[in-house]
Amino acid sequence: MRSIKRWLLGWLICGFAVASAVAGYGIYHMAREEASELFDYELRAVALSLPANLSSAAGALATSPDFTDIGEDLIAIEIWDQAGQLVYRSEPNPILDRLPAGIRTIERHEKHWRVFGLQQSQRFIQVAQPVSVREALAARLALRTLWPLALLLSATVVLVLVVVARALAPVGGLSRALATRSLDALEPLWFDGAVPVEIQPLLHALNDLLARLNAASQAQRTFVADAAHELRSPLAALKLQLQAAERDGSLKGEGQTLARIEERLNRIIRLVQQLLALAREDAQSSGTMESVSLRRLAEQTVGDFSLLAEDKEIDLGLECESLLPEVDLFEVRGEPHALTVLLNNLVDNAIRYTPRGGRVDVILRREAGAIGFEVRDNGPGIPDDELVRVCDRFYRGMETQGQGSGLGLAIASRIAQRHRARLTLRNRGEGPGLSVTVAGLEPRPTPVAH
Repeated sequence: MRSIKRWLLGWLICGFAVASAVAGYGIYHMAREEASELFDYELRAVALSLPANLSSAAGALATSPDFTDIGEDLIAIEIWDQAGQLVYRSEPNPILDRLPAGIRTIERHEKHWRVFGLQQSQRFIQVAQPVSVREALAARLALRTLWPLALLLSATVVLVLVVVARALAPVGGLSRALATRSLDALEPLWFDGAVPVEIQPLLHALNDLLARLNAASQAQRTFVADAAHELRSPLAALKLQLQAAERDGSLKGEGQTLARIEERLNRIIRLVQQLLALAREDAQSSGTMESVSLRRLAEQTVGDFSLLAEDKEIDLGLECESLLPEVDLFEVRGEPHALTVLLNNLVDNAIRYTPRGGRVDVILRREAGAIGFEVRDNGPGIPDDELVRVCDRFYRGMETQGQGSGLGLAIASRIAQRHRARLTLRNRGEGPGLSVTVAGLEPRPTPVAH
């Protein structure tokens, strides 16, 4: 995937690096040329500064004046008198042939020399220096002139990194705003600071898309809610008429046929009720949270389903871990009606799919600063490959028996998600059955004592 930030940084840094390399190459060679001119001037200055007492053969090779300041290890000096006899030669430099006056570069003994010759009235002076020494000194001086350029390049790279990061910060903020939004948040995007001109078209397009999605989603929720509401009253009236006709004898038929019709009617009524509950949960993307006793809601749910459990001879019970009589440790922040629907759906599913004579337990837990509960049964469970799909709307497993619409777990998952809790389904490892866990409910804040 192509990154604008990497593209900008790559081209800018590479461009600065290439430009700096070209500039450094030019500066380096100019510095070397200037250093070479300075060394030529040094040769001339050495030749002019030699003492005049070396003008005759009398002072020949016997004496060697003090030229330590000149640096005899780097410069070779030769002096001839007026008769053409060599009167002085610096040691241990090799003897060079006498060359005409002026400056030139020669090669002797596979070594290049830069030679300057000066004709004076009583003598001829020849000063030479190895080209390798000159180049080494020139390169050292030239490199010293490049450190400001290297410092400038480093500062420019840091400046480019900071400027590009600051310039692309609104894009990163937009990405984080979109990544952290929930699936149901379709409100327009807003930034605290000023939005750059380049980002405004993208922001306007995103807000327009969110507005259209919100309108489409609202229309869908409204249609489901209206359809379910319109169906509920006729279905309830139809059931009452069926019961009345059955009692007064005006509806004649086999008892099994009437029971099957009533069963189908009850199933349709339950589907309509679940559609209404699902539409209500979709519409309430964020509601008012208040302090709710999860223990009391669980006690109410167990009481409401006790008759259904007794009819199937199922042992329905409630367990509270770490329960203190004087303190309710299971107060959470949530919506009472939504949490009631959540508990009802999970307990209802457990009772429906648990065989006669089975067991269903509702277990409340408080651990690690969070509150949760578990609905555990000893029914057939769910195949492992279907556990990830059973919370999808209208999904029912291939081996699912009994009545159902496939909306109970979808509604429960939606409510848990709205309360920022985790709904987990797993087959019990110690035996047959299913365990549905809701964890991460926010506890009620503890009042601060004054």
